[in-house]
Amino acid sequence: MSRVTKFASRDAGPAARIVGFIAHLRENGLRLGVAEADLAMAALAEVEAIRPDDSRRALRAVCTGCKEEAERFDDLFNSYWMDMGRVRQKSVPSQSNPARDSIHSSRDAKGEDAAASGSSTAPDDTGGEAESDGTGKLIASEQCNLAQKDLRDLVRPEEIAQAEDVARRIGAALRDKRSRRRIAARKGDRLHFRKTIRQSLATGGEPLRLLRKNRPDRTRKIVALCDVSGSMTVYAQVFLAFLAGLMRADTAADAYLFHTRLVRITEALRDKDAMRAIGRMSLMADGFGGGSKIGPSLMRFAETYAKRFVDGRSVVMILSDGYDTEDPQMIAQALEKLKKRGCKVIWLNPLKGWKDYAPVAAGMAAALPHLDLFSAANTLGDLAGLEKELASL
Repeated sequence: MSRVTKFASRDAGPAARIVGFIAHLRENGLRLGVAEADLAMAALAEVEAIRPDDSRRALRAVCTGCKEEAERFDDLFNSYWMDMGRVRQKSVPSQSNPARDSIHSSRDAKGEDAAASGSSTAPDDTGGEAESDGTGKLIASEQCNLAQKDLRDLVRPEEIAQAEDVARRIGAALRDKRSRRRIAARKGDRLHFRKTIRQSLATGGEPLRLLRKNRPDRTRKIVALCDVSGSMTVYAQVFLAFLAGLMRADTAADAYLFHTRLVRITEALRDKDAMRAIGRMSLMADGFGGGSKIGPSLMRFAETYAKRFVDGRSVVMILSDGYDTEDPQMIAQALEKLKKRGCKVIWLNPLKGWKDYAPVAAGMAAALPHLDLFSAANTLGDLAGLEKELASL
């Protein structure tokens, strides 16, 4: 018996089947949408779609973007297209309850094909028997790839712990930043010619002892400011865990929250219990999830705390979407004051990881000329990828 899923005669056609397949992949953790469905149709038009192997290769190229997704694709492809003679009664998405849609989360999916309105394992009315009792669906097992998920979905304690691990590695990369200048050292990678020649004068010009020099470690001080206004609420919990990891990785680091005002939270973040630290900060930062005054908050930081905690070896890290209710020029003025202190300024924007994002917000556009690094921060993979970027600052 051919291992090819059959479709009922009332099925809407190939386009609906591809839409159902894309929805099936999306429910199993792959980040796909309308553009991928259209591209998948175009790819199938270029191959002999009747051949499963050709279709599999074409769809894999379109629907996967990393090694983990490519490894899972074959199981997902088989569960949808190669269901051993079973029939999908309908492949177009069904009309679902809006109330249920509003609380749906892909991380709680069990692998069912939510895009099929009928039973995907019903026996064929026109002949043939399924090689199963029909009591269960042939699906791929759920595999949660947290590195590729949007941080809005990372709210479980174990997921927050992973965010802290990423933060510790980034903190270590900044803390181990080495100086460009070399100084005398007992063990070094280069000869210190000046000191060797000077010391050889006492032995008649014979360099009996070779002195060396090395590049010493130069500590980078991390100063982090996290936006917890209403537009950043969905990211705030993971970002706070991210900052907690940074604070524990470097005892000289400093951290702040801002919304309509600025609050220093360094000591709370050093609490070993991440969930308890978040509770302490929610009590400290009255206005959490409220309005957004990025400009005034950054200006207050530049005029007060920065004079004590920011110098030429500091990295000021701002986590915000750039949406401000105040004059955007105040953001530019505040960043300009910070840059005069010789620090590096990096801005992590969770919206930058979205498709077709452009910094059209007035506040974000005003900040860009003053930044040393502008990067996405909507997934753990984005945060982990900052390690090399930050080490080069």
